[in-house]
Amino acid sequence: MTSTDIDIARSYFQAVQTADMAALGELLDEAIVWHQPGTNQFSGEHKGQGAVFQMLGRMMEASQGTFAIDKIHTLMTNGDLVAATIRFSGRRDHVSMSMDGVDLLRITGGRITEMWLFSEDPATEDAFWG
Repeated sequence: MTSTDIDIARSYFQAVQTADMAALGELLDEAIVWHQPGTNQFSGEHKGQGAVFQMLGRMMEASQGTFAIDKIHTLMTNGDLVAATIRFSGRRDHVSMSMDGVDLLRITGGRITEMWLFSEDPATEDAFWG
């Protein structure tokens, strides 16, 4: 099960990096609960695949299409959880951010059922997203 969960996490990051929404839809559970950090317009708990896709779409709009996961450093597993250390970035107008983060995925029955995100510099990320 561990290698399968790692493979699912890899597929998730590849789908995000290539904007493959069909693959992303296959990987995210319909009832996913997404915990977005900070105190910005995207922060909080987003429930359901539709709400997560809406948030991600708004993030792409707010970043003028530049928000990206630039690098996946490490994937680690513990039971039904996969932790990923990543590097992400975004730009808009004259404002930019680039920082490390941790994404924690709960994988149940071959699908991502819950996601927690952590940012290296929450204040900078909040300022970027507004």
